[in-house]
Amino acid sequence: MVKTLLKKQFAEMFRSYFYDTKKNKARSKAGTIAYIALFVLIMAGLLGGTFGAMAYSLCAPLAAAGAGWLYFAIMSAIAFLLGIFGSVFTTYTGLYLSKDNDLLLSMPIPTGKIMLARLLGVYLMGLMYSAVVIVPAVIVYLVTVPFSAAALVGCVVLILLLSVFVLTLSCLLGWVVARISLKLKNKGIVTVLISLAFIGLYYFCYFKAMDLIRDLIANIAVYGPAIREKAYGLYLFGSIGEGNWIGMAVCTAVVALLFALMWLLLGRTFLSLATATGAGEKIKYTARREKQRSAASALLAKEFGRLGSSANYMLNCSLSTLLIPIVGVLLLIKGPVLVEVLSEVFGAIPGAVTLLFTAALCMAAAMNDAAAPSVSLEGRSIWIPQSLPVEPWQILRAKLRMQLLLTAPVMLFASVCAALVIKAPPAETLALLALPQLFALFFALLGLTLDLRHANLQWTNELSPIKQSLPVTVVILGSFFYAAALAGIYLLLTPSFGVALYLWGFAAVTGVACLILYLWLRRKGGKVFMEL
Repeated sequence: MVKTLLKKQFAEMFRSYFYDTKKNKARSKAGTIAYIALFVLIMAGLLGGTFGAMAYSLCAPLAAAGAGWLYFAIMSAIAFLLGIFGSVFTTYTGLYLSKDNDLLLSMPIPTGKIMLARLLGVYLMGLMYSAVVIVPAVIVYLVTVPFSAAALVGCVVLILLLSVFVLTLSCLLGWVVARISLKLKNKGIVTVLISLAFIGLYYFCYFKAMDLIRDLIANIAVYGPAIREKAYGLYLFGSIGEGNWIGMAVCTAVVALLFALMWLLLGRTFLSLATATGAGEKIKYTARREKQRSAASALLAKEFGRLGSSANYMLNCSLSTLLIPIVGVLLLIKGPVLVEVLSEVFGAIPGAVTLLFTAALCMAAAMNDAAAPSVSLEGRSIWIPQSLPVEPWQILRAKLRMQLLLTAPVMLFASVCAALVIKAPPAETLALLALPQLFALFFALLGLTLDLRHANLQWTNELSPIKQSLPVTVVILGSFFYAAALAGIYLLLTPSFGVALYLWGFAAVTGVACLILYLWLRRKGGKVFMEL
């Protein structure tokens, strides 16, 4: 039974590699192989190569100083953080919110076997992310230091213990999120805030860790014995990779105990959490007069309601709404220093600072693409907006307005901050304010146009139109290319007519492109929408 459940679990996790949801049929063997090869290239080639290079730079000096245990402790800590980061967002959903909960729990299957299959899925995710760090670290160590059987066994034990420890903590965090989520009304927004806080904490710890690692290597003779004395548990865990049998025994016992406690906790709460619908707030009915809305206002509220109800939609398609104001504040604080540095580097090119700031602001808005999947997200319920007594253009306009309201105000704020720092001539300042707004309008129009032409209404997982669709890919890559071309063309050619005229020329071309897309949406977009 566990084998069957596990097979089902893996089929769900890797469904996109074998099944094309847009075409509603299985992928060809060539397509499946290509998807898997791309995934392996990214995980093993890009990430694994990056952490392998880091391990290579650390291993030799630490091993030569007799601190191989510290090498394994550092790489294990990085692997642990990446494993938690990669699996914690799927733990809650994988354990408690699977769509087949009711079906499985209604069958004569022991709850423990369902839990075991779910935990193996979570374990696989954590192992995949932690192995990207720890496996290259192990390979580098075994190649660098003289070979010993004890070290080989220790490295294998280290990989297994680390993966189980990642599973244990991921499940604990998933349990905490599950308990909290039962008390929440708007889970989507809270999930976004928690995710952003976790991402920010992760990168903060990562960059701080890099500084600490450099300091450790420079002062290993001083810090090594001190860490070993004051953090003996860390020494024991790191010494596993060197083949320390005592470290293996002690750490295995501790990790096994923690896993057993986690299993006991899940066993007592899994059924109640997996079948819980949340604590509904008792609302006393009170008759009141509802304020009448215009069709445009109601449609816009519908789009924002759809956005606010989906953490995936918010995180992937409107993140720049939070990041751009931060960029503006940072420009006010650090901008003068940045202007001074850029002026020294590009001093021979007049207006280069304004140009680079404008391109950077455009690039900062690249993660706002809410309009690109907005038509596809209607899914099989697209007949509902199609049947509304409004013009189809009004529906499309609401989708455009949503993205513009998410992007344009914060973009204007950041542009004003940049203008205050640069203090450029009036023509350049106006271009700095106008071009990012045209950028936002152009890619909102482009994303909506592409989504109308390549709508995917047959998805079973909303991540398909949000992250894997052609419109989203084109908009994200196109926005980066736009920003790079804006700065690169001028810096390479350095025309004699000045940066102000160049920026206004770029703005004019962007404006013409916006007009063409707008006219197509206004005249033909509604007809295409009604025929989907």
